[in-house]
Amino acid sequence: MDNLPLDAETKALEAPHDHKDELRLWLRLLTCTTLVETEIRGRLRVQFEVTLPRFDLMAQLEKAPDGMALGEVSRRMMVSNGNVTGLVDRLVENGHVARRALPADKRVQVISLTPEGRSEFARMAIEHEAWIAEMFAGVSPRKVGMLLDLLGDLKRSVRKAIEDPT
Repeated sequence: MDNLPLDAETKALEAPHDHKDELRLWLRLLTCTTLVETEIRGRLRVQFEVTLPRFDLMAQLEKAPDGMALGEVSRRMMVSNGNVTGLVDRLVENGHVARRALPADKRVQVISLTPEGRSEFARMAIEHEAWIAEMFAGVSPRKVGMLLDLLGDLKRSVRKAIEDPT
């Protein structure tokens, strides 16, 4: 743990009265996300030689057995079409994703997992779930449930603030 960089939350603790609880909460959420994401990125790279964005794209396609338009993938992943196109190109090259034009509109590209991609993603997903369970093992099931409820409240609050800024 000593080799981890000093995070924003820890830095804020040096002067706790300078930060309101909402800011401290945001920093804690960001710190947790960054710690988990960094570890997952590393494990995916070492065990499967895949990047987290490629894994995320495959996860989106796993939910859409008939494929998905590039624009929809971009929207769901909250990244630009250009970012998705680059990811798709690499996944097509290694045989994990197939690309086809939509018959009704040739300008629309539909992508889907190949059988090989589906099989490889299933292997990665099992490991990914185990890694998350390992990292969250120190939190009781009751507290996990509480966090899910509380973070649901937070998500609704953030969306409301975005949709209806005052």
